Amino acid sequence: MPDLLANIAMGFGVALTWQNLGLCLFGCALGTAIGVLPGIGPLTTMALILPITFWLQPVGALIMLAGVFYGAQYGGSTTAILVKIPGETSSVVTILDGHAMAQQGRAGPALAIAALGSLFAGTVVTLLIAVAGPPLASVALMFQSADYVSVMLLGLVSAVVLAHGSVLKAIGMIVLGVLFGLVGTDVSTGDYRMTGGFDVLFDGIGFVPLSMGLFGLAEIMTNLEEPGRAPPATMRVRELMPTRADLLRCLPAMIRGTVVGTVFGILPGGGPTIAAFSAYSLEKKVSRNPERFGKGAIEGVAAPETANNAAAQACFIPMLSLGVPPNALMALMIGAMMVHGITPGPEIITKQPVLFWGLIASMWIGNAMLVVMNLPLIGLWVKLLQMPYGYLFPSILVFCCIGTYTLNSSPAEVLIMTAFGVVGYVFRKLDCEPAPLLLGLVLGPMLEENFRRAMVLSGGDWSIFVRRPLSLAFLLAAAGLLVAVALPSIRRSREAAFRE
Repeated sequence: MPDLLANIAMGFGVALTWQNLGLCLFGCALGTAIGVLPGIGPLTTMALILPITFWLQPVGALIMLAGVFYGAQYGGSTTAILVKIPGETSSVVTILDGHAMAQQGRAGPALAIAALGSLFAGTVVTLLIAVAGPPLASVALMFQSADYVSVMLLGLVSAVVLAHGSVLKAIGMIVLGVLFGLVGTDVSTGDYRMTGGFDVLFDGIGFVPLSMGLFGLAEIMTNLEEPGRAPPATMRVRELMPTRADLLRCLPAMIRGTVVGTVFGILPGGGPTIAAFSAYSLEKKVSRNPERFGKGAIEGVAAPETANNAAAQACFIPMLSLGVPPNALMALMIGAMMVHGITPGPEIITKQPVLFWGLIASMWIGNAMLVVMNLPLIGLWVKLLQMPYGYLFPSILVFCCIGTYTLNSSPAEVLIMTAFGVVGYVFRKLDCEPAPLLLGLVLGPMLEENFRRAMVLSGGDWSIFVRRPLSLAFLLAAAGLLVAVALPSIRRSREAAFRE
């Protein structure tokens, strides 16, 4: 306990510097704005601002990117409640009861409960990361190469199971991402592979050009197809404070939402959207009056909003302690760390304590900032919805090109970004979710490196993967998921859940 308190104090010393406070505020404000605006999303935004982080200290860069991620969860609820437009997919379920409350003249309590639930979840999960992170990292230090191969396979299989749409398409995207990650120079032999003779690919496909093209440019092309919408009608906000009865009704929902969100955040392939829908379904099942849901039940706001913020921050647990990203957003965070020469994994807590504890402390500060910032600025966030997309996308396009070019002063990487923009647009037309591809891109080289090392250490004996208990447990879990998703009843339930 004394060590924990000393580490937290050190983290606050790092996070409370003027530069890091400013970066946290910028990330939270940008994340909120992105959460308000439909059709952009935190993944696209984090890919767009990734070049800015090259000129920042690593801890400041991660603080800013983390602020964008969990700030987007806050912003999405504001417009979902007031104008029935979810800025984030994780806020879709908030519309059901949040907008119904706004129509009843209770927009203020709905917004306040969404903010308080998010603060509650953020505080609990940040404390969990601080307490559980070091022990998990100590356990992870016992992992050998075979164990890492198995846990990465479990992550890739989970991403397939929890990805939207067709399982076969998700598998195809994962495999394609792994193959893209293997393009470049073979680290063992020095031979070039899958480069097509292009010099720009000798060092592999750049993480920044791919993510900017796949999410930034493809998002622009998709959004430009939508006809201009009329400005939405906004509900008036009167009293903000919920009643004592509201708080008593919401507290159990917040606790359950935090637990559900934490589980789905840690689970490979999970994330805020699945957590929000699951928490809402659970709350409806345990309620004595389930018929109230969809008609303005305040628990229907508290549960999903708590769950999506819990999941957004719980994602950092496997990323920081194991070095394995549970979803595409954390894969992008790992990409940012690698750009700064930091190898994610269990040793990061002991070798980079300033980065780890500074990031943890910034989460507490960021959650407090978001509550203070969001409620007074509700009018401003709603005004953002009235901005024509025709004014927004040219600046995004220019920023993509400048950010990609300045990375290595390479025009060829801008062309790669453009190519992946077209590829991402085609994927969307084919209903192929591109996020698993990004996860495969990050995990592919790590998977190859650990697989080769396991084979060398075992003398080419494949049984190493089943002789080690940890590795065998992860492989059995992955096989169980594949068998489960192949069962007709479970496959139909999965498809029905995603349609809903």
